[in-house]
Amino acid sequence: MTRVDLTAISNPPMTTPSSLDQTLHAIADPTRRRILRTLKQRGPGTTNPPALEKSGLCAGDIEERVRLTQPTISHHMAILTKAGLVDAVKQGQWRWYRRNEKALRRLVKNLRTQL
Repeated sequence: MTRVDLTAISNPPMTTPSSLDQTLHAIADPTRRRILRTLKQRGPGTTNPPALEKSGLCAGDIEERVRLTQPTISHHMAILTKAGLVDAVKQGQWRWYRRNEKALRRLVKNLRTQL
């Protein structure tokens, strides 16, 4: 009688998703796409210091424009940042976000070549 290790079947080893998979997961959610569009518009927000108006939006500005709670915004921003689609810079108690246009262009290019 041969023994089979069922734990290996029920708990396969974790694999790291490819960069493209992670990016596609990030943009699969309609809320995250809405956040990316909001970041594209940028513009002066209610809490932006003048020096940062053109470089991004703080979480409060995104919260106001997308009409979601701060914890929900933080969750989505973490996914977008981990996927490399958004850059985050902490200044004082504020975290400023902006789109990573280079990564977005690379995503479009990858999709064109792979599909």
